[in-house]
Amino acid sequence: MNLKKDEKTCLFIDGSSLYSTSRSLGFDVDYKKLLEFFAAKTHIIRAYYYAAILDTEDYSPLKPLTDWLSYNGYFLVTKPAREFTDSTGKRRVKGNMDIEIAVDMMEMAPHIDHAILFSGDSDFRRVVEAVQRQGTRVSVASSMRSSPPLIGDDLRRQADQFLELASLGANFTRRQTESSRPRTNPAPVRHPADQMSEPEDDPLS
Repeated sequence: MNLKKDEKTCLFIDGSSLYSTSRSLGFDVDYKKLLEFFAAKTHIIRAYYYAAILDTEDYSPLKPLTDWLSYNGYFLVTKPAREFTDSTGKRRVKGNMDIEIAVDMMEMAPHIDHAILFSGDSDFRRVVEAVQRQGTRVSVASSMRSSPPLIGDDLRRQADQFLELASLGANFTRRQTESSRPRTNPAPVRHPADQMSEPEDDPLS
């Protein structure tokens, strides 16, 4: 892992993507340890965390996490998730944060040396390329060791560096879930805010 102490670095964390990836690899993320881990290795300017939250209920399962993050060194970016019933009668939730992440990466690129994106979505390839053209190095954190792999080939090839979360996870693990080995269960693992719903678009597909 090539991180430099004198580089001004931003973390861009797609909350749903990191949740799905870490759960697939068998661990839960300790966000305090995650920030400390990267801050010890590079100069963190800002750590963004992105989450779409259902506002149809008085209490969101994400609220304790987002409240904690906003008071503990993270810059929280949220928007309401949209809940609807599709033509087959299934309850679905849409809350993609790709645009918010892309805009922030482009705005921060002139002010930083290194961007670390926590997502495996190949749709980010173009924004990664655009940020690189501004002279900013881009690393992508996801996993090839999950089953199936949760990083798109296009995105992995475009990034200056690929960070394998299966290798790094031990540095910011809150607790082991069931196994330290990647899960092979094909059922999708969802963010706490939509565990009871079926998302319209899986950001990792």
